[in-house]
This record gives sequence, structure tokens and C-alpha cells, in this order.
Amino acid sequence: MLPLVGILDLGGGNLCSVRNAFDYLGASTEVVQSSGQLGRCSHVVLPGVGAFASAMASLRARGLEDALQAHVESSRPLLGICLGMQLLADRGEEFGGATGLGLIPGVARPLEPADASLAVPHVGWNQVRMTGDSILTEGIPDETSFYFVHSYVIEGAGGAVRGEFDYGGGFAAVVERKRLFGVQFHPEKSQAAGIQLLQNFLGLR
Repeated sequence: MLPLVGILDLGGGNLCSVRNAFDYLGASTEVVQSSGQLGRCSHVVLPGVGAFASAMASLRARGLEDALQAHVESSRPLLGICLGMQLLADRGEEFGGATGLGLIPGVARPLEPADASLAVPHVGWNQVRMTGDSILTEGIPDETSFYFVHSYVIEGAGGAVRGEFDYGGGFAAVVERKRLFGVQFHPEKSQAAGIQLLQNFLGLR
């Protein structure tokens, strides 16, 4: 059976570009707004634009938090992109703080480069240094550049971290735990390397 990629509607942007990338790869996609829809999907993507607290409130209001937990417990692949990666953590500090999905350890905190001359948000291409093996990045050379747009990062993810980027300090760029993945960058905007990463995700069964 061909994979069906469910792309969660978190009420922010970025749905179209993520969907277009999977369409380019020949995948079937569905924009998910309910737990019933999510249950039909073999692969799920949490896309990456918006605010932590409002995104979590949207997930909970539609019963999607429990559905995501069940998806992960069934060993089906899940990928969080940018904000979507941060939602996987225990908590986010944006706008007073909110509880996250708790699927990986850590807290989403404001990006604070040690070099005060570096602008926040971090926008543009940056190299990702792999710190461990990852199914998600197979076939992608170490220190390949990906496209970032963000003001928050996950701290405290420990052994789940598989790649880091440098921006006035080292920060988590890739996390992995069994069939659960997160990337701080936007693969759908990262040209050939991003397409390879999404192809790797799509190939998981």
C-alpha cells in the first residue's frame, strides 16, 4: 500500500510548500484537521510556522494530541518541521509558556546567540553537522546547508539529537527517537538536500 502523508493544519502557514514537496516526490497527501483523518495516515508531518501555545491549543481542541501519541506508539513515522519539531518537546517558553507533546525531552527556548551581532530570528542557509547516525539524513553529506527561519530552539534533548547547527553556539538541528523525527530547518525550502531528507522519511515503513 502506498504511503499517505498527513500534514497537520496548525492554523499557521507553510502547508502548501510542504505539500508541494511531497507532491513532487509522488506521494499522496492529506491536510489533517481531525483525529479520524490522522488515523488513516501512514506518515504524519507537523509543519513549521506559528506560535507554540496556539499550535498546542489547536491540537488539543481537535483531539489531535492523543491521536499523535497513538501514531507514535504504533511506530508509524512522524516528522516535526521547525515549530513542529519544538512541539515534540516537553514545554515551550513562548508567550508565558505551554506544555508540549512530551515526545522528546527538552524545552523550546528563545534563540540567544553568544555573538550579539547575530540577528534573531535566524533566517537563511546554515550548515548542519551530524552528531550521530540518522535514517532521516542518509545519503546527505555532513555539513550540508539547509534553510532556517526561527527564533526558538530546543534545549535539553540529550541523546535524541542527531545534528546541530552553529549560530553563536551549537543548537539542535535534527532529533530522532525510533520513528519520531524533528528538524529545526525547513527541508521543503532546502532544495536537493531537503528533497532527499523528505524522500528518506517517505521511504520509512
